Amino acid sequence: MDIKLDPSQDDLPLMANTSHILVKHYVLDLDVDFKSQIIEGTLVLFFQAGNRYRKKSGSTEETCPSESNEVCKFRMPEPCHVPVTNTRTFSSKMRCNDFAICGKGEKEASGKDGNHDNGEQASGISSSKYCYDTGNHGSEDFLLVLDCCDLSVLKVEEVDVAAVPGIEKFTRSPKLRVVSELRNQIVHELVTLPAHRWREQLDYYARCSQAPGCGELLFDTDSWSLQIRKTGAQTATDFPHAIRIRYRTKPQGRSITWTSDQSGRPCVYTMGSPINNRALFPCQEPPVAMSTWQATVRAAASFVVLMSGENSAKPTQLQEGCLSWHYYVTMPMPASTITIAVGSWTEVKPETCSLNDLAAERSFSPSEADFRYAGICGHVEYPCRFQNTSATTQEIIPHRVFAPVCLKGACQETLLQLLSPCLSAAHSVLGTHPFSRLDVLIVPANFPSLGMASPHIVFLSQSTLTGGSHLCGIRLCHEIAHSWFGLAIGARDWTEEWLSEGFATHLEDVFWAKAQKQLAPTEAQEQQELRACLRRRRLQDELRNSPEEMQVLRPNKEKTGHVSDSGSSVIKHGLNPEKIFMQVHYLKGYFLLRFLARRLGDDTYFSFLRKFVHTCHGQLILSQDFLQMLLENIPEEKRLDLSVENIFRDWLESSGLPQRLQTELQAGAECGLVRQVDAEVAKWNRLNRRPRKRKRRGTEVFEKLLPDQLVLLLEHLLEQKALNPRTLQSLERTYHLSQQDAEVRHRWCELVVKHKYTKAYKHVEKFLQEDQAMGIYLYGELMVHEDARQQLLAHTCFELTREQMDRCSAQVVAEMLF
Repeated sequence: MDIKLDPSQDDLPLMANTSHILVKHYVLDLDVDFKSQIIEGTLVLFFQAGNRYRKKSGSTEETCPSESNEVCKFRMPEPCHVPVTNTRTFSSKMRCNDFAICGKGEKEASGKDGNHDNGEQASGISSSKYCYDTGNHGSEDFLLVLDCCDLSVLKVEEVDVAAVPGIEKFTRSPKLRVVSELRNQIVHELVTLPAHRWREQLDYYARCSQAPGCGELLFDTDSWSLQIRKTGAQTATDFPHAIRIRYRTKPQGRSITWTSDQSGRPCVYTMGSPINNRALFPCQEPPVAMSTWQATVRAAASFVVLMSGENSAKPTQLQEGCLSWHYYVTMPMPASTITIAVGSWTEVKPETCSLNDLAAERSFSPSEADFRYAGICGHVEYPCRFQNTSATTQEIIPHRVFAPVCLKGACQETLLQLLSPCLSAAHSVLGTHPFSRLDVLIVPANFPSLGMASPHIVFLSQSTLTGGSHLCGIRLCHEIAHSWFGLAIGARDWTEEWLSEGFATHLEDVFWAKAQKQLAPTEAQEQQELRACLRRRRLQDELRNSPEEMQVLRPNKEKTGHVSDSGSSVIKHGLNPEKIFMQVHYLKGYFLLRFLARRLGDDTYFSFLRKFVHTCHGQLILSQDFLQMLLENIPEEKRLDLSVENIFRDWLESSGLPQRLQTELQAGAECGLVRQVDAEVAKWNRLNRRPRKRKRRGTEVFEKLLPDQLVLLLEHLLEQKALNPRTLQSLERTYHLSQQDAEVRHRWCELVVKHKYTKAYKHVEKFLQEDQAMGIYLYGELMVHEDARQQLLAHTCFELTREQMDRCSAQVVAEMLF
């Protein structure tokens, strides 16, 4: 390869040679087997040679233009619709029971030549022997490199798309005599069909994906890649543009988690990070490889298959006890955004339908919309909702909620009531929903985050369901915000995570304020100031306890967006297990956007943001693209000393607390909700100092506090050197802390551990088992005090959850404990 990997470093390699050839569409045809904990099947890839990103650098000249009807300069210049395809169904011997899957299809003998296992360091194809370039280098063959790990690749073959009946309509040059050129031309015509012909595309991809093979291809694997070549194909143009890979995953593959849900039923879901989907299927991981996909997934009839897809899939019965689910996506996105979850999920429906629910039933799919009459978008051509009037005015998209059966009631009480107002609030701020529908799934307890957004589906932790609607609403708004920032608009360089997480964090407050219809503007402002205060404290704490190099939002600086000649690159600290628990890119990004909104005024800022979304949806951006367009679209008198260079220097390319933010540290004291907490803290300190036998005559009266106020109160009390058991008991009883949301309970558990309040150790034990997404820090606290009983509690909880715990979480906890 043309990137040098240091095994001692924690950087994540992106190996695919995307500068030479791009996957335009994936067809997945998979069987899920819960007995063996293996997903097996085929993957058909459709390619297009060349990548117009290749010569682009990270210069500030490549930016979104100020006019929304122009194409972003860093995008591919001509429209090219990326089609969706059907999948091939292999139906030889079919078997299936409650925990096994049917339709395994043709299996390759594991001992055959060419069955290479990522984990077992195959011999490898030397980059000095085989060329990675699209040019002709004498007798050297072009080498296709895909990101791949923890997979057993069984067979790779070229697909004979020319054998599909009726396919001759896609052969524009009847004089072509070379069959391989004819096949590649067919694929080229398919991937460049205009958006309004997407149904025809779908049909022909279905046929092509079922075409027979026409020759096996040579392949090899190493730790991070699958390398494929065809003898005699010396350039990417000559390389087959449709290939089929037969493979199987591994039970310990790092892209997928096999576990049990809260009802004890087996399930499997994709994690996304830190290695994305390369242990689910061989793919091109770099974000520039924007593609569409289609998948057929077979599972036992007791399971529900949820997936990133524009359609709400209905299962097809293949045979008794076995169902097939089919999903597709027509909007090109990075392969890392594909998500799948298979389990005994129950759809949670409202007990009564409201008018909003009925209105949301009608979705606007590509089949209904006329995408030819509206304004021009800046992305490659696809059936875009921003070009359909009905879709642009749709405040609430169709949505469903799925969960283990034991959490059905909790979802009905909280989550189900929040979806419509949160979706409506998001639309009122940013406009058109980029995606036509939304599924929300409550994932198993071992999910290492409070939420994760993917196209058409959001994962939420069970921790969001307890203690009222506040935490659930905030997190739901955060994940909905990712539909715009993170999915519809993605970072061209993954080291710029703030472009996704900073925006979602800033927007979650705005969405949530609007979702609470009864909230007055002054109350909304107060709540946002309170949350800013909490985030300042959190950021300061994180900056004190993290390496400086991991505090920088744009670590590659002027090289941001640059890749090697082949398109390969590395993500700095991408494999660091502690990185997924850090919030620096959330918090510093949030404060930068808050600073810009306050400088410009909310009306000006959010008016610009809607324009930015309309201009740059369906595209990849760098920091300078957003910042330059912002500065070009605001009045000169509001710019003052703002410039892209200054913002880079002060906010994105330096560690520590930005100077601008340091000057605002006292601003939170002006917030009425913060002052109220300060008064309550003083009361608790007086109570804590009061002699034990003092008469009740001077009993303090405590105010009712909001959840975020409770968090701040407990954080202040954590700063006290000592709190006696009587104070802690009174604190728990006054606020019913064990029944509050997970953010409050986490701070309560910290107090319990710090002051060795043994009566409440049961609360810590419950938190570590049921709120695994937030419990990692508590293990460290239990160990650091060197208290035998606390350390025993930590070891006991870890042993109870270790087998099911997320791998990165388990690794971090194990380092604390052993």
